[in-house]
Amino acid sequence: MAAAESPSAALRRRDLCSRGIRLAGKMRADVVDLLDAYVEQQGLDASASVAAVEGVPLAAVERWDEQTGTQRLLENLAAYRAFRALLAQMLEEQREQLGEADAGLGRALAAVLLQVSAFAYHLEELLRLESRGIPGEEGDEEEEDGPPPPPRLSLFEQKLRGQAVLRELAQWAVRSVRDLRQLAKPSPATGAAPGLAESP
Repeated sequence: MAAAESPSAALRRRDLCSRGIRLAGKMRADVVDLLDAYVEQQGLDASASVAAVEGVPLAAVERWDEQTGTQRLLENLAAYRAFRALLAQMLEEQREQLGEADAGLGRALAAVLLQVSAFAYHLEELLRLESRGIPGEEGDEEEEDGPPPPPRLSLFEQKLRGQAVLRELAQWAVRSVRDLRQLAKPSPATGAAPGLAESP
């Protein structure tokens, strides 16, 4: 069992969790607005179910309540790194397809991409607070930027993948809020976050 964290570290962790919750909430609202605009602009059916797409991390997880804080942070970080790469590819494809025809959608995509990058950095700060080290910090650029881009898709497949990316990103924002709220809870026994201590 890891030693209880110092009061200053506990305060720092709670502050980071609170700011992260606000960031994730704002990001989800912006992603939902972007998804509505994207579906309309691409002529897609907003009510249609979208199958899981390779390379898009799924927010659903089994036994969520049994995860440690480190597991939560690492899974979130891996997901947002993947979304960073996926959104960058979507932005490039959007520019190729439309040029300046719909600059508003491109700006909204770019804004969400910046929020995803900022949130990934925020998660890294939380992991540094635990002194766990950050995956990909040893110069592994491929891991730092997420998985390699998938093969080129047809225009319609690109549209469906974009819809799936934004839908799942919105779900991840919801999960991130839950994860950070869980991390912010003090342990009744030690005052440390329940997930930030190692399992016995």
